[in-house]
Amino acid sequence: MFVDSHCHLDRLSEQTHGGDIAATLDAARAAHVSQFLAVAVTLDDMPQLAAIARAHHDVVISAGLHPLHSAGKNSTEKHGSGSEPSVADIKEAAEQYGAVAIGETGLDYHYRDSVPVGVQHERFKRHLIAARELELPVIVHTREAKEETLALLREYSDPRVGGVLHCFTEDLAMAREAVRLGFYISLSGIITFRNAAPLRELARQLPLDRLLIETDSPYLAPVPYRGKPNEPAWVVEVAECIAQERGISVDEVAMQTTVNFYQLFRAAAPDAPEHVKEALVQSGLL
Repeated sequence: MFVDSHCHLDRLSEQTHGGDIAATLDAARAAHVSQFLAVAVTLDDMPQLAAIARAHHDVVISAGLHPLHSAGKNSTEKHGSGSEPSVADIKEAAEQYGAVAIGETGLDYHYRDSVPVGVQHERFKRHLIAARELELPVIVHTREAKEETLALLREYSDPRVGGVLHCFTEDLAMAREAVRLGFYISLSGIITFRNAAPLRELARQLPLDRLLIETDSPYLAPVPYRGKPNEPAWVVEVAECIAQERGISVDEVAMQTTVNFYQLFRAAAPDAPEHVKEALVQSGLL
């Protein structure tokens, strides 16, 4: 069994099972993917994500505002043009819609002209505070902002709750420091790319009990599907690549990353499929 720990089910391509969420999830279940975390990129996404979760027992959701997205109409209506969601807004959305995590949030300096650095910092800080106050893990998007990301995690995150650096593409030193701060590292289809040797080395070096797997679908399809819109079923390719790099079985990667998921996203555990619950009980998590 596998978990897709980060996907955007509300943004599927029409090329993926005709854009049909149910068909997409059925294809993933047929590939033994048993749980999906549908991640918000704006708070305006929350009603649609919540509807998807209500319709599918194996889907859970997060609440947050991506560092490169605009705040959306809800923040504008509440606080005026150009306003950012407050800590209270983030908490309210998470509680209203039953989110199991906060995010995705973080810092992206690759596109720093898209959203000013100062805005990104304040936005990230508010999400970290909301996550700490709700005792929910935080989903972190970080690119070309290593020191600033780690500094904010040190100051505002709760290591007892932690979070995940998703779709990780930075170096081993950053990954190790994030793990020290109570975070997991999530690997995506990028690990299968020909030019991703440093990521494969990272997959060999980090403890397996600190790794998650994801698709970030509809983005970043793994080899051999690169160039196509991604989908949750293809998280299996990520697990297979990690298994090959570590010289272990795919089943071991699948089981450990599933346990890791529920260890981090504890609010998702009560809604896990029965066969997953049995495995979690055996692992001492339920």
